[in-house]
Amino acid sequence: MTEHTAALYRSCTQCPRACGVNRAEAKTAGYCGEIQTLRIASACLHFGEEPPVTANGGSGTIFITGCNLRCAFCQNYQISQQGMGAAVSQDDFVRICLALQDAGAENINIVTGSHAAPLLSEYIRHAKACGLALPVCWNSSAYETAETLELLADAVDIWLPDLKTLNPHVSGACFCAEDYPERAKAAIAFMLDRAPPRFAPLSGGREKMLSGVIIRHLFLPGRMDDTRLTLDWLKTHADGRACISLMSQYTPVPFPDGEKRLEALSAFENRLVSEQEFRTLTRLIGQYEFEYLFYQELEPDTEWLPDFTRTQPFSNELAKPVWHWAAGFCSAP
Repeated sequence: MTEHTAALYRSCTQCPRACGVNRAEAKTAGYCGEIQTLRIASACLHFGEEPPVTANGGSGTIFITGCNLRCAFCQNYQISQQGMGAAVSQDDFVRICLALQDAGAENINIVTGSHAAPLLSEYIRHAKACGLALPVCWNSSAYETAETLELLADAVDIWLPDLKTLNPHVSGACFCAEDYPERAKAAIAFMLDRAPPRFAPLSGGREKMLSGVIIRHLFLPGRMDDTRLTLDWLKTHADGRACISLMSQYTPVPFPDGEKRLEALSAFENRLVSEQEFRTLTRLIGQYEFEYLFYQELEPDTEWLPDFTRTQPFSNELAKPVWHWAAGFCSAP
């Protein structure tokens, strides 16, 4: 770790919460729940991402422990809020990236790394110097500052942010972040300015993304007007400059402390998306005529939810494990 990176952790203002916590101390964590050490929960070939990211070989996803947003409905709560994961060094991180590359990954997909951006920026650059030749994808909530994103600008090729909501009432209730809409819009504008879309052709008329932006929006049950508001913004600011990914798989998560979350989840209807809502969504997105758009088919069950206590957190169809926080490498790297 360079001295400049270390200084950023001594009074941490790396995300909009600006805790000011000295994360360089061994026992002092920020709102994200993490000190300066990088921890990882899982690395796998993921086949459930958007088609230009999954492509043929799957996306080489690396799930980072901790989160600066801590959504009340997070499906990855075991790692984002319960601290599941193991500390890794720079050399460990490089070995994981190269193992994913050797396994056939199309890219390295860093999931929820916003709170660790200074260290990840160093580690990604070192991995590229050690032979990593894949595009790097930054998969985040978009609750980030321009200063932090600037640290990553030369290391990241593909930006994969969420635009969860533009309703400050919902973001205040679910993320304790009423400023999320404005912060996320500013972060996405930064990404759009720095990563014009670039693709490589695949067989069957498909394409693989080499650089660019994919913006995800998860429809929250009962909040159709909020999704319209989000799509309006995306049409004005991102159409033709990014791929839009509309997600409909909202699923109630069985949190161990579920009772404590009831007030937060009352901001919308905590249930699966109905077939009627899905039909309305598909009609709605057709009206916008986005240049690049993906949407998920309706999921009738919850079997796809991950469990990071397992070496294989997902179903066999969705992922192939390469490294796990409790088991190490699943095959020789």
